[in-house]
Amino acid sequence: MKLQNSFRDYTAESALFVRRALVAFIGILLLTGVLIANLYNLQIVRFNDYQTRSNENRIKLVPIPPSRGIIYDRNGTPLALNRTIYQIEMMPEKVDNVQETLEALRPVVDLTDDDIANFKKERARSHRFTSIAVKTNLTEVQVARFAVNQYRFPGVEVKGYKRRYYPYGSALTHVIGYVSKINDKDVERLDKEGKLANYASTHDIGKLGIERYYEDVLHGQTGYEEVEVNNRGRVIRQLKEVPPQAGHDIYLTLDLKLQTYIETLLAGSRAAVVVTDPRTGGILALVSMPSYNPNLFVDGISSKDYSGLLSDPNTPLINRATQGVYPPASTVKPYMAVSALSAGVITRNTSLFDPGWWQLPGSEKRYRDWKKWGHGRLNVTKSLEESADTFFYQVAYDMGIDRIGEWMSKFGYGHLTGIDLSEERSGNMPTREWKLKRFKKPWYQGDTIPVGIGQGYWTATPIQMSKAMMILINDGIVRVPHLLMSTTENGKQVPWQQPTEAPVGDIHSGYWEIAKDGMYGVANRPNGTAHKYFANAPYKVAAKSGTAQVFGLKANETYNAHKIAERLRDHKLMTAFAPYDNPQYTVTMILENGGAGPAVGTIMRQILDHVMLGDNNTVLPSEAPAASAAEDQ
Repeated sequence: MKLQNSFRDYTAESALFVRRALVAFIGILLLTGVLIANLYNLQIVRFNDYQTRSNENRIKLVPIPPSRGIIYDRNGTPLALNRTIYQIEMMPEKVDNVQETLEALRPVVDLTDDDIANFKKERARSHRFTSIAVKTNLTEVQVARFAVNQYRFPGVEVKGYKRRYYPYGSALTHVIGYVSKINDKDVERLDKEGKLANYASTHDIGKLGIERYYEDVLHGQTGYEEVEVNNRGRVIRQLKEVPPQAGHDIYLTLDLKLQTYIETLLAGSRAAVVVTDPRTGGILALVSMPSYNPNLFVDGISSKDYSGLLSDPNTPLINRATQGVYPPASTVKPYMAVSALSAGVITRNTSLFDPGWWQLPGSEKRYRDWKKWGHGRLNVTKSLEESADTFFYQVAYDMGIDRIGEWMSKFGYGHLTGIDLSEERSGNMPTREWKLKRFKKPWYQGDTIPVGIGQGYWTATPIQMSKAMMILINDGIVRVPHLLMSTTENGKQVPWQQPTEAPVGDIHSGYWEIAKDGMYGVANRPNGTAHKYFANAPYKVAAKSGTAQVFGLKANETYNAHKIAERLRDHKLMTAFAPYDNPQYTVTMILENGGAGPAVGTIMRQILDHVMLGDNNTVLPSEAPAASAAEDQ
C-alpha cells in the first residue's frame, strides 16, 4: 500500500493545473474587459461630460457687465451718465476671520457701521467664492491707503466700476429716477422673467422713473471671458472673450433749461408743473416740488437719510405730477362744456340767470357760486370766462353722474394716462358703483352737483389734467403724454411712436372751439378770471384757473385764508396753452395750499414768457394768500 501511494498521478495534476489556469485566464480576461469597457465609457462615451467637469476646475467663465445707456435731454445734454468709481471687495472664503478683517479695514478706508451691515446683507444672498463689495465710491486717499496696506488683507482687493451719476441732482429725480443695488425682490422678479443670467455681474438696477421704465433698453447684454486658472484660483490666461453689448442711449422730450427754470420758480412750494407739446404729446418739463438728490440712492442711502425723507411732512418722495391726486376744480369746466354740448344737454345758445346760487330741484339745498352776488345772465362762453359755478351745477344736474363719468373717462379721468413712468396714480372718477363699494351708500343727486365743477369725490393728477387739455386743443384727437423721444440703435435714432387711440366725440362738431374760446376769454376778456395776469401778453394765450377746497365750509361760512392753518388753505390750479391760434405749449400747474410765493397766475405767465419770449426772470412778486375763495377761480 505504501509503495503504491508513493507514486503520484502527474497526469491528473497537470489536468487540474490546466483547468485552474484556464479559469484564472478567463477571470483575467473578464476583468480586463471590464476595465477596457470602463475606460471606453470614461474616455469615449462620457468624454464631453468629464472634460467639462475638468475644465470647470481649470476654466472659469467671468461675466463682464455692460455699460449702461446714457440718458439725454432733447438737446443732447446728458442727464444720467456713467463715471468710474472704485470699491473695495472681499471674497470671504479666502479670509481667515471676516469680522477681524472688517474691523481692521475701518481706519484704512473709513468703513462705517452701515457699510458693514450692507456687506453682511449682501453676503447672505451671494454664492460662494463671489467677491462682495465692502465699501463703494472710494476716494483717491482711501485707495492709496489700502494700496499701502494691501499685504495685510489677503482676499480683499480694490476694483474699478462704472457707476451711475446724476449731474443735475434733485432737478430731475421724479423724471429720471435712479438706479440702486439689486435686492432680493429684484432677483426674484428677474428670475421669474428669465432675465437673471443677464445680471450676473450687474450690481445696480433701475428703481424709479425713466431708469426703471426703460431698464431693458438701458441695461444692455452681459458679456463674458473664459479664463484658465491655477489650483489657487488665480487667472493664468484668457482663452476666449464675448464682449458685452452696451445699453442703448435714449433721448427724452425734456428741455433741461425749462425744467430747471420752473424748479427755481417753485422753490419753497409744494407744487407740480407739467409742460407739453400738444402736437406730439411730448413732455417738455415735469416738475414736482420738493424733490431730493437721487445720487444718495445709487450707493445705498443711509438709514438716517432715508428716515429723514420718509418723515418729511412735505413728502418729497411723492411725484406730485403723476401721483399727487387733487380735486381738478374749475379746470374741468371746458371738458364739461364739450361733453354737455356733445350729449345734447345744452346748446351754444343755452342760458340761465345766476343770482349767486343754484338750488337742487325738489329740495331746499342751495349750492353757492364763488361770486356771492352772481354773474347775471349766463351762456356757455361767459360761464367759462367767469368760471360761473351755477351754470355747471345745472349742467351736472342735467347730465347725471352716469353720463358725466362716461364722458370724463373719455378725457382720461379715472384712468392711467399711458405716460412712460411706473409711478402714476389713476385718481378717482366717481360712479354709483364706486360709492356703493367705498361707503356702502347709494349715489344721491346731491353728490352729482359738485362733480360739475371738479369737486366732490372727483380727484385727478396734474398729468391727467394735461392730457385732457391736449385732447381739447386737438379737437378730440388723443395724444398720450410721453417722455421718450428716441432710442439710439446701431448709431441711428429710432423715434418713439405715438399709439393710435379712438378720438373723443366728433372732431368736426365745432364744440371744441366753443370751449377753447371760453378759455381765451379767461385770459383776455375784461371779466376773465385770469385777465389780470395775461392782459398785456404780447402773444395770445388761453387759460383756465381753479381752486380746490381742502375742507368743506359750513353754511353761511366765509373762506378766509388769513384765519386758517396753511395746510388747510385751498389748492390753486391753472391750465393754459399758447399761442392760441397754433398751440405749441400746454402748461398745467398746481400749488398746494396756494404755494409759498407768487400767485399761480403770476408763475404761469412767467413760464409762458420763458417759452414764448425767452424771458429768464426768476424774481417774481410774492403775493399774500387770497382772503377770499373768489380769487383765481
